[in-house]
Amino acid sequence: MTINEKFYSLGDDDTVQRHIKIERERAKKLRKSPWWKTQIQKGLCHFCQQLVGADKLTMDHLVPLARGGKSTRGNIVPACQSCNKKKQLGTPVETILDQIRAKEV
Repeated sequence: MTINEKFYSLGDDDTVQRHIKIERERAKKLRKSPWWKTQIQKGLCHFCQQLVGADKLTMDHLVPLARGGKSTRGNIVPACQSCNKKKQLGTPVETILDQIRAKEV
């Protein structure tokens, strides 16, 4: 069981689903904005700092939409597909805690 599974359950709550739908629409608009194009222009993944090229970057929400995150400039970063998939529904703090725990074992 990962740290994410211990602390919350997503469920199928209508309110959560409405929130996700609204925020995905906002993310689509941001994807077309000059701000996002500037973010991916460098081709750098926010998490692993690897140069992967702008065409290989995905939009990642630091606080996932399913956990109440918003589609705002402060919550969105460019991520390579590998890091985005690895992160799943976690937050950066949980990732750091998992890394610390792994070192202690």
